[in-house]
Amino acid sequence: MSKLFTPVNLGRYTLKNRLVMAPMTRSRANADGTPGELAALYYAQRASIGLIIAEGTQPSEDGQGYLMTPGIYTDAHVAGWKKIADAVHQKGSKLFIQLMHAGRMSHPDNTPHHRRGVGPSAIAPGSQMFTATGMQDIPVPRALSTDEVHQTIQDFRFAARRAVEAGADGVEIHGANAYLIHQFLAPSANVRTDEYGGSVENRARFAIEVAKAVAEEIGADRTGIRLSPGMNMWGIDEGTQSEELYRYLSTELNKLKLAYLHIMHMSNENLLKDMRTIWKSDLILNRPGRPREQAGQDVESGLADLESYGTMVLANPDFVERLQTGARMNEAYREGFFGGTDKFYTDYPVIG
Repeated sequence: MSKLFTPVNLGRYTLKNRLVMAPMTRSRANADGTPGELAALYYAQRASIGLIIAEGTQPSEDGQGYLMTPGIYTDAHVAGWKKIADAVHQKGSKLFIQLMHAGRMSHPDNTPHHRRGVGPSAIAPGSQMFTATGMQDIPVPRALSTDEVHQTIQDFRFAARRAVEAGADGVEIHGANAYLIHQFLAPSANVRTDEYGGSVENRARFAIEVAKAVAEEIGADRTGIRLSPGMNMWGIDEGTQSEELYRYLSTELNKLKLAYLHIMHMSNENLLKDMRTIWKSDLILNRPGRPREQAGQDVESGLADLESYGTMVLANPDFVERLQTGARMNEAYREGFFGGTDKFYTDYPVIG
């Protein structure tokens, strides 16, 4: 485990350790998408970690899916994120903002314009979503035209620039967890007949073009991307070509020399090893539910350069110290995951 606590170069930065705070939606932003007043404290409390990847942040109005999630495309958003970046930097950590376009995982009641969500095709995920009036069925999305796909790529580019203007050290492109980029990858959500649908190369095109645009805008060494190979939920089925898809996608993204690839690993160890071989820069590995006694194993084995953790960091602002000393971890309380006040947000106790 000791290697976890050693510095590592990532893109243009040197991180103080190899621990990463995974992005976690907390639904505590203001109604206009400006980060909430407690957000700077929340992230600063956890800044003993080398890299903080902030919660999913919409790059446009169409990108919002959930209630009270932050944006990064207006002046007010930039001002709000500046407070967070400053607070994190004062503690010696780095901050990447995750750009998350929810795509069809949206409801009109949750967005500022109250329109249906958009997606690669007009196929509903077959699931429900929390709204201000309770759980509701997610409606069939409106399929993006080819021109609108191109505009969405530019929305990612613009949001990346705004993130850097806000003081963020970089951005992570959310290509995982059944959101828009992942929807383009999956034949269950993408039945397009233009250059963004059909073959493996076409279904991967949107992810690659988003990454190219962001890297051109802010620098490849400030750009990361998150993928979740084999994650089937909310109507996502990657089909029989899943392994071929991710090998191709890893190869093409590797050519861009991005700062890192962040993998949310599900179960396919052989595919993970292949992607590790293909990927030549830093690889961050997230194993959902990883027990603390396995912390550091992937870094020690060389399978990953850094390891990311979610709920354990959420519940333990002093996660690094607890990991180093063997101190007991606080339990994460699910009732405080989404929305609310400081309770189970900024009030988790620290050692001593």
